[in-house]
Amino acid sequence: MDEEMKKRIGEFRFGVIHDLIGGRRLSRGEKRRLIREKSGCEWEIPYSGRSSISPSTILNWVRRYEKSGYRLQSLYPDEREDKGRFRALDEDSIGALIGLKKQLPDAPVPVILREAKHRKILPMDVKVSLATMYRLYKRYGLMESEAPKEDMRRFEAPHPNDIWQSDCMHGCAVEVEGRHLKSYLFAIIDDHSRFVVNAGFYIRENIVSFKDCLITALQKRGLPRKLYVDNGPEFRSIQLGHAMASLGIALIHARPYRPQGKGKIERWFHTVRTSFMACLPEVVDFDELNRRFEKWLPTYNTGIHSSIGQPPLDRYLAQIHLIRQAPSDLLDFFRVRVTRRVDKDRTVSVNGMVYEAPIGLVGKTVALLYNEQTPRTIEVMYNNMSFGMLVPLDPHINCRIRRRQSITEIVVPGDSTTTPVKKTSLRSGKLFGGNHHDNL
Repeated sequence: MDEEMKKRIGEFRFGVIHDLIGGRRLSRGEKRRLIREKSGCEWEIPYSGRSSISPSTILNWVRRYEKSGYRLQSLYPDEREDKGRFRALDEDSIGALIGLKKQLPDAPVPVILREAKHRKILPMDVKVSLATMYRLYKRYGLMESEAPKEDMRRFEAPHPNDIWQSDCMHGCAVEVEGRHLKSYLFAIIDDHSRFVVNAGFYIRENIVSFKDCLITALQKRGLPRKLYVDNGPEFRSIQLGHAMASLGIALIHARPYRPQGKGKIERWFHTVRTSFMACLPEVVDFDELNRRFEKWLPTYNTGIHSSIGQPPLDRYLAQIHLIRQAPSDLLDFFRVRVTRRVDKDRTVSVNGMVYEAPIGLVGKTVALLYNEQTPRTIEVMYNNMSFGMLVPLDPHINCRIRRRQSITEIVVPGDSTTTPVKKTSLRSGKLFGGNHHDNL
């Protein structure tokens, strides 16, 4: 299992336990109720055929997370050699059980298990749990799930920054450098107060635009406990999920084609269309659009909201002491992560540029982290340890450096072996002697 798969699973586990941890104190009865509800849900577990989680597993994740000092890495899975296989069943038994289910499509799983032992499809001494049977039939599409009636209720977060809702609205036509393009309004609203923590128009409906809007909101308004977003591709990326989990924010995606859960921000978009966009010309300059919007937004945040009977800003500020501040290194949580193998000449290539890495990393696969806003400032990591920033390659300087070579051992921290490399003594100056390649 590679690092990215472990991250996805760690983020999923954090999403399951996020309301059982943190600063909010839960009574014993409330904690048991939450665990019972979670264990009764059907989950889409990454890289697994299972769909349920036992109470003991949830408690184990909570203990591991708290014992590690609230580190996301504590929720990463341990490697298992038999992952994806049914340990209690061989291939012949699996085939026979599938055939029996097709013969008795309406029979419940306990009846099928009892019938399998009666027909000696399974030996009497073989212990197969009902959970294994359910997973087996679910994997092969033999379980007909009855969709329960949906329990739809009006809800409101009890405190500011408990839940943020975010979505994207198609805006008006804009002019950018002489071209007519479509605009998109990304917005984030606080569920408790209806206060719009940040919003702005962009010319692309993608994850880059959303991250820009989100980072600004986090810098200005602190960290929410949950971020409830749409299910579209502009709100989905492994990088975003890992950043939210590392910041202690549960990233929740709405069900496809179910806008009811995002009612507050959908209602605000209606206000934008009727109160702001209705007064715009057919085509407006892009920068002018955002300037007008920045002037209009405070009129919403400071006006009386019909649902809460007070201005959203006043309700948001009433409990401002509860808000978690964003860390000073917030941008580092959103860095792009790529992997590269360091060549023998100590170089790696990123975004069309060539950089020099530390000599101890020659031949090793390293992780490179950088912000999209500053793509040439790249940190190099190996075994989760930083080796500083990469230096752009300057072959002309390297041509003037004289090297005296001797063999030594360089120990890379976190590596189980030492790597014999050439110890290089650098001295600037002219090259001496006949063939200058002999001195390099």
